[in-house]
Amino acid sequence: MKILGIDPGSIYCGYGFIKAPERNAHITGSRKNGGPLYLSSGRIVLPARQPLHIRLKELFTTLTEVIAEYSPDEIVIEKMFFAKGIKAAISFGHTRGVVLIAAALTGLDIYEYSALEVKKSVVGYGKADKNQVQKMVKEILTIGHTLSSGSADALALALCHAHTRKFDNPRQ
Repeated sequence: MKILGIDPGSIYCGYGFIKAPERNAHITGSRKNGGPLYLSSGRIVLPARQPLHIRLKELFTTLTEVIAEYSPDEIVIEKMFFAKGIKAAISFGHTRGVVLIAAALTGLDIYEYSALEVKKSVVGYGKADKNQVQKMVKEILTIGHTLSSGSADALALALCHAHTRKFDNPRQ
């Protein structure tokens, strides 16, 4: 099962692909022990000086290409959160909407998790900081290179879903 995690952002949109083991397999630890396998990750960088509608169009186009290239089985997106300001919340809402449309057009199942759920699943503590999340993602997936915060967060979303799906609908 290939899972695409997407961390929406109007300037940086992270994505991460993993291959999750079957539902009855042990999913923590390295791939040698039946854990998840890192496939790819990256960050879509959008020009900050461009108007929002231009950035959203570029995000949609690029994300659609990424989805087509990797052909995930399921897509995971971060749930809406409470932003520090109204402008940030509106911008995040627009971005998240574009990500949801790009994902929905695939016809694939889309899952959503809050940042708290992701951190608790990956780190074991819902208020973990970005460095803790990145460190655990790298350890679980045995990644030796540096990850951008957006791609680490997207991989954390995919890992959270892999953990969650193991216990949901065990007949699937």
